[in-house]
Amino acid sequence: MAITNLETDRLILRKLALEDAPHIVRLAGDYEVSKMTLNIPHPYPPDVAEDFIKTVRENWENDVSFTFAIVRQEDDIFMGMIGLRPEMKHLRAEVGYWIGVPFWGKGYMTEALKRVIQFGFDDLKLNRVGASYRIDNPASGRVMEKAGMQHEGTFYKYSIRDGVPMDLHFRAILREDHKDRS
Repeated sequence: MAITNLETDRLILRKLALEDAPHIVRLAGDYEVSKMTLNIPHPYPPDVAEDFIKTVRENWENDVSFTFAIVRQEDDIFMGMIGLRPEMKHLRAEVGYWIGVPFWGKGYMTEALKRVIQFGFDDLKLNRVGASYRIDNPASGRVMEKAGMQHEGTFYKYSIRDGVPMDLHFRAILREDHKDRS
């Protein structure tokens, strides 16, 4: 799918580039970021970032998933990533994201999530966009709530991180609910 950058008032969401690797290593590799995810390693090996970017770009070209770099418009600073993995057979997608600690609490992730949800409904013609978050990461739940995602349930011991079972909350927004918010 030929996708150009997505923009918001303060952000540009664009394809990842190999030049983003050092920023990913530095920001995602921060223990405060990685500990709230299910799969970001700590420390983050530099070669893993480059391989990840190559895989993300292949997935994009094959319409498997769309992972965007989150960049601040005013100064072109890389802040994090947000991705959407559609399942077109069911017209749904799952979204995942992270943002570097220096950018926490400023509304950037909510802004990015709202734009990606809009992309899912307007461009991909999805009926549903969902996401999960660790129950010990209520900030992520607030981001989803501000983007209009409704709590759907809790799955206990749903995923494993570092050998420890993790409980996850699930949220989603439906196309008709998104239209009502627009």
